Amino acid sequence: MTTAARYLYLARHGEATDDESGLSANGRRQAALLGERLRHTALSAIHHGPLPRAAQTARLVAEQLDGVPLNCAEPAGDYLPYLPARDELPPEIADATLERLAQFPPEERDPGPGLARAALARFTGPVEGDAPRHELVVTHNFLVAWLVRDALDAPKWRWIGLNHANAALTVIRYAPGRPASLLLQNDTGHLPGELRWTGFPPELHV
Repeated sequence: MTTAARYLYLARHGEATDDESGLSANGRRQAALLGERLRHTALSAIHHGPLPRAAQTARLVAEQLDGVPLNCAEPAGDYLPYLPARDELPPEIADATLERLAQFPPEERDPGPGLARAALARFTGPVEGDAPRHELVVTHNFLVAWLVRDALDAPKWRWIGLNHANAALTVIRYAPGRPASLLLQNDTGHLPGELRWTGFPPELHV
């Protein structure tokens, strides 16, 4: 079977409203600017999670493109992709990390590992055929972190602490016979300064 490279474009949704029912005005601007950046990319599909903030971001991106289909995909949703055991974590962060993860509701914790495996099966690796494929997944911070961790072959718990700004762009290349390549991570070059740090903890702003 012939295989070709997959270029996986990952974007966290735009800034959400306080109740997370959709995008804020800033989030809508971020999504439109992300679409403009991707306008000349040969995307074959845009996949997005089912929650409104991801679905709305994907639609606004698609409005800037020429007929790229939208696909709602549950594995692109918002969930905890992996729940580490205490002995996997560095001792100095183990208690605080486990306490923080325990605060998430069961609907984000329980199905997460299965959805994370489904995301790896659906979105990663080379593709069948002899033509490269470019796909965008509009999702949430945790899944972007999980896929970056996987591309780097890092320990499974290491998705924790990888933060991504709203509408930032990450690109991973999966070429036949080669390790995955992280081409871009958390790139906000398409956003003006006032829109670049939403979604990031304040102490990480630079």
